[in-house]
Amino acid sequence: MTPSIQQLTPQSSSRPAIQTHGLRKVFGEKIAVKGLTLEVAQGEVFGFLGPNGAGKSTFIKMLLGLVAPTRGEAFVLGHAAGDVNARKKVGFLPEHFRFYDWLTAAELLRFHGRLYGMTDSQLRKRVSELLDLVSLWPHREKRLREFSKGMLQRIGLAQALLNDPELIFLDEPTSGLDPVGRRLVRDIIRQQRSRGATVFLNSHLLSEVEITCDRVAFIKHGEMLETRRLQEERGSEIDVLIRAQNWNTAILEGLAPWALSICGEGERLTLRVACAEALPEIIRYLVSQDVKVYEMTPQRTSLEDLFLQIVGEDGGL
Repeated sequence: MTPSIQQLTPQSSSRPAIQTHGLRKVFGEKIAVKGLTLEVAQGEVFGFLGPNGAGKSTFIKMLLGLVAPTRGEAFVLGHAAGDVNARKKVGFLPEHFRFYDWLTAAELLRFHGRLYGMTDSQLRKRVSELLDLVSLWPHREKRLREFSKGMLQRIGLAQALLNDPELIFLDEPTSGLDPVGRRLVRDIIRQQRSRGATVFLNSHLLSEVEITCDRVAFIKHGEMLETRRLQEERGSEIDVLIRAQNWNTAILEGLAPWALSICGEGERLTLRVACAEALPEIIRYLVSQDVKVYEMTPQRTSLEDLFLQIVGEDGGL
């Protein structure tokens, strides 16, 4: 069964999904979140990255109205964080969830659907759609206590999507999933973005974040360090390794129109170029100068490398 997709209205996409100003939370003498200011646009997949204990979960709980801020303000879908008008349009998969394990998969979704005020006819259609979406339809009458970790993760994702939310918080959604399950989660996130929903993603699997998110924020010790748009990062400067023979200093100087920096030693040339479009031109030039080119390997900065550069190796995941 193909799930029905509820497109969001233009009015929903005209305002930020999340806005915070100087949001701060203190527990006793511990500062969990330090004056965090952030804006997330409607319809983007936003990654929230930081080491363990950085304040990520506390920040999400404040946005959901589960924890009151010590200072500052937060708005979710145009309403004050925790307002019922925002919460009914939000889906949430926490990192550590505990469902009633005596319920079956179908019973769990019907239970949560009733909390949203869904009718029996709505639930019959929606529950079957979601169980099919997360590949659990054959296990719909199995009790949750018999589920594997990966199956529990998938039923948790299904409950987060029950109400066709405008904003979806996913805290470690691929935890316990095999590669097939992780691809399923990626596909679902992309489907939600295509209908105009916003996904706020907290994950330690940076490879998943890198291929899923539009933009990411880096935090450490409860403080925002930097935000990056990943599409821009992917289109920025590239380091290139070239294995070649018969080059000389004059030939390297001739690469100046395309290379921001050049270093050569033995058969190894290392170049930094502004964009990937320069690579074919570099190859054509070297060949025209009778340089024997055996290999060219572009090397982009991965999100993991970027994380270590910004957060520091002492703040590992």
